[in-house]
Amino acid sequence: MSNARISHGAGFWVVACAFLLVMAYATVPTPLYPLYQQADGFPVSVITMIFAAFAVGVVLSLFLLGHVSDWMGRRRMLVIAILIAALSAVLFLLWHDVPGLLAARLVNGASVGILTATATAHLGELRAQARPDEHVIVAASVAGAANLGGLAFGPLVGGLFAEFLPAPLMLPHAVFLIVLLVAAIAVACVPETVTPPEEPRRYRPQRIAAPPRSRSAFVAAGFGAFAGFALFGLFTSLAPTILVSTFDEHDHLVAGLTACSVFAAAATGQVVLARLPLRMQLTIAAVCCALGLVAVAVGTLVPSLAVFIGGGIVAGVGVGLLFKSSVATAAGLAEPGRRGETLALIFLIAYCGLALPVLAIGVILTFASQTTVLLVFISVVLVATVSAATVMRRAVVDPAPRVAQ
Repeated sequence: MSNARISHGAGFWVVACAFLLVMAYATVPTPLYPLYQQADGFPVSVITMIFAAFAVGVVLSLFLLGHVSDWMGRRRMLVIAILIAALSAVLFLLWHDVPGLLAARLVNGASVGILTATATAHLGELRAQARPDEHVIVAASVAGAANLGGLAFGPLVGGLFAEFLPAPLMLPHAVFLIVLLVAAIAVACVPETVTPPEEPRRYRPQRIAAPPRSRSAFVAAGFGAFAGFALFGLFTSLAPTILVSTFDEHDHLVAGLTACSVFAAAATGQVVLARLPLRMQLTIAAVCCALGLVAVAVGTLVPSLAVFIGGGIVAGVGVGLLFKSSVATAAGLAEPGRRGETLALIFLIAYCGLALPVLAIGVILTFASQTTVLLVFISVVLVATVSAATVMRRAVVDPAPRVAQ
């Protein structure tokens, strides 16, 4: 099943690092958007379009390719995803106007769509081979931390490049181009965990159907993933311009740190609270989402940058727990041989939550003020995240311990 040159245990960490790096590159442009806006003179609504292009790329690739690793192999699809991310870096380097930014973000989203479900499934299978008696939640926690930790790391890197290094619209993409190529080579040495089917499997797009076992739990998990990623969409699309227009904060590093803090809080909450019962985690998620989003709204109205960022951090903890619970639930409900497909569906739902609200914001910004749009968006996300956590708490049970394959 594999001609790899490293063990399953080492391969687990190689895939986790590659997962983190690709996700990091997905958010590197976040603090750079004001620079692109200044260079080309486009309005805030165009930023939401550029961000939405990324989310559309994710959704399309999840629907078309996110599940094919179930029969084409995890390793092969991971290498392809990383190389597509490298292609987006080339587009950023060579094509600097708005159509180029839209194309680069669309391609970058395509890489993330292929990567997320594939890497999450591959990590679970590699860990099952390396430590067959370990609880499944450990691999799910590492996958969640790599996913959200990468999204946290990217804005910080982008902010550092923008504030302290020359050519901030070129250098970060050049550096990540090299890093991603190295990551692709490393992943090519990781063990494969999927046995190719005896007969070639006919391609079809992602099946839009919940697993037959406990569909109510899967629907609850999908709702949680959608609602949580809607909050991430706020901080990865509009946060830098909010800092400028509402708080008169022009420091690019602060813009990067603001988005970074939300994702870092989400990843940290997943790891620190991993040993708590799932129902307790979802209770904490509901409370943190409610308190954090109220603080974000208050910070915007006062205005107070500290309250705004603090609220984002608290809400980030809640969304991190909500999202991890969604992924762990989906993985636990997946049928044998369809884990990639099931995870692709939950990520498809999540990234629809990232794309659709941001697209709506872009349209509404053409006739409403930014503050009004922001407050309405916060209110909707608050109700959605708290409701999702409450429904999941009633419908979802803790995942069963892993049985050695």
